[in-house]
Formats: sequence, structure tokens, C-alpha cells
Amino acid sequence: MIDIKAYISEWARSYKDDLTQNIMPFWMKYGLDREHGGVYTCVDRDGTLMDTTKSVWFQGRFAFVCAYAYNHVEKNEEWLQAAKTTIDFIEKYCFDKDGHMYFSVTADGRPLRKRRYVFSETFAAIAMSEYALATGDMHYAERAMQVFEDTQRFLATPGFLAPKFEPEVQLQSHSIIMILINVGSRLRAVVDNPKLTLQINDSIDKLRRYFMHPEFKALLECVGPNGEFVDTNMTRVINPGHCIETSWFLMEEARQRNWDKDLMDTALTIFNWSWDWGWDKEYGGIINFRDCRNLPPQDYSQDMKFWWPQSETIIASLYAYLGTGDEEYLYRHRQISEWTYAHFPDKEYGEWYGYLHRDGTVAQPAKGNLFKGPFHIPRMMIKSFTLCNEILEKF
Repeated sequence: MIDIKAYISEWARSYKDDLTQNIMPFWMKYGLDREHGGVYTCVDRDGTLMDTTKSVWFQGRFAFVCAYAYNHVEKNEEWLQAAKTTIDFIEKYCFDKDGHMYFSVTADGRPLRKRRYVFSETFAAIAMSEYALATGDMHYAERAMQVFEDTQRFLATPGFLAPKFEPEVQLQSHSIIMILINVGSRLRAVVDNPKLTLQINDSIDKLRRYFMHPEFKALLECVGPNGEFVDTNMTRVINPGHCIETSWFLMEEARQRNWDKDLMDTALTIFNWSWDWGWDKEYGGIINFRDCRNLPPQDYSQDMKFWWPQSETIIASLYAYLGTGDEEYLYRHRQISEWTYAHFPDKEYGEWYGYLHRDGTVAQPAKGNLFKGPFHIPRMMIKSFTLCNEILEKF
């Protein structure tokens, strides 16, 4: 029998200590650009800068994490200042003239690449809203809403975002639909605008109608315009970590709605399906990709273990326990936590490895690149710290 209060108390302490003594100091020392503003993420195992290219996703993500940690863990002025200088960098350098953001820029902010996505916008918006929450400066709340509305406009304007496929190929993707739930949720903390809940409702409806496929017990990454299952290597993909992240976004919205039962049931269904697909029964950990017909997955990293699916699963298991009281989710939290903390943290240089082979051995030791940096890990620690404290309030 697990002593739940002691177990949760210990994890709450661990998340806070790890965040404040390991993860945030690492990025403040090695990532924060004190000359130009913004943050570098392409750092080696020991923090040595390998490439000064700046990911625009991570400018928003880092600013968000700094403000989010300030709001929920401790009032550390260094974090708040880092959020401010990074948002300043975003505003000065990361928007093209048409309002669409770049994907990467140089150290001093010259554009390098623009892509046909709007994820840079979504992360900039949550950074601005979280900074507004931290400071009370509503200019940033207004800017967050402007960026959100621009994002919606870009998505709704035919031809604005370059198509991925030829015109006769009609597909829709899980990614942007799920991320807009979180964006709406974060902005709603500082902006009272019905567009935010309307977007969340629209995303929930699409997930239920189009992406959840009970015949596979899976939420698919890519479906036809009316949710049709498309039988190709690409469209059979299940990304368990992505789906588990979606599940806790839905749990958060269910809690906002007084633990709405139907929405919580949807969230738990997605979590349970995705855990069953993702948990590696042989080696442990959440695996990268599966094929919904159990055919060989196409992606070359299909059986690897990345840092972020483990992080999202830790959050989802705590959220599910908070919302249901079902100890199965606490057991799940223990499973994923034991595996994750046995393999990802770098005990010598700090922070976490990002890329492991299926058996948990390190594939490459860098702490960051254009896709890994200060987001999923610190967000997990901040969110899990707050969830643990909410669970403890019930005792």
C-alpha cells in the first residue's frame, strides 16, 4: 500500500527543487542571451553553445516558462526579467511584415527560415498572456489576443499558409487543433473574450468527431476532412505522447467546467488508449510512434524514447488522479516517473538528455537543439508541483 500523502508530498518537493536548482539555472546560465535578448537552445551536454541559430518556437516557450514558473513556483525576479527580454526579442525580430512569424532567426534577430505553420504564434501568445498575468500589464494580454486572432485568420485564409500537399490531397492534422485548446486556456486567464472558449469548443468537437477512432482505440494524428481513416503509412501514425498531452489539456478544461463529466470521460479515454499504445511493456517508457494497424511505423525514430512524451505523461497521470481519485493513475504516475527519472536526468552536467534508444541508453547527449529546449521539462515540473499541491489540499 502506498502512503499517498507522503508520496505526493515527496514529489511536490522534488519538482520544485529540480526546477529551481537544476533546470532553470541551467538555461539561465547557458541559454539566456544577455547581449541580444532571447534564448539559445542548441547546447551540448555541458551547456556549450553549438549553434547560435535561435528557434522562434523556443523564444515564446522560454518566455512562457519563465513567467509560468514566476506565477506558480516562486517570485524569482531573474525569471521575470528573462521573460521580458525574450518577449522584447520576439516583438523586435520574430514577426514578418504580414504578421506571420519566422521559424528561426540568427543570434541578433535576422530571419533565417519561415515555415507554413503557426506554432511560433501559439507559443508567443501564451508567453505574452503569462507575462501579463505575472505583471498585471494588460498591454501584453492585448498583444496575446492579437497574435491569437492573427493565428486564427492565417489558418482560415485559403492560400495564406503554403499547402503541404497537392490540392486533391485533403487532410487535417491533430497538432494545431490540440495546441489551440491550451492557447485558449492560457489566454483566458487574463483575457475575457468569448472567442477563446469558442476555439476550445471547436477543437474539442473536432477531436471527438474526426480524430478519435474507437475501431483502433486511438486518436490519430492525421485524418480526412470528415475524419475519414486514410490507410497510408503516414496517416496510420499514432503519436502517444502527443495524444497524452491532448488528454491533459482536456482534463484542464474539464476542471474549468466544474469537472464536466463528458469532457473528463473524453480526456480519460484518450489517455487510456494512448497509454496502452505508448507504454513499452518490454523496456518501460513511452515509445515515439505506433501504427494503428500494428504495421511497421515509417518514422526512423519510431522506437526511441524522447524527453517530452514522458513529461506529458507525468502531468496527465497526476491530473487524472486529481480528477478521479482512481489510484490506477497514481500507479501509472509511479511507473512513468520511475522510468523517466532513472534514464533522462544527467547527474553530471544537469538538465535532461533528450534522445534515448528504446532500451533507455543515450542516443545523443546534447541538452538542446531547435526542437528540444526549456519547455516540456520545466512545464512538467511547474504543472506537476501545482497538481501535487492541489491533491494534498484534499487531505
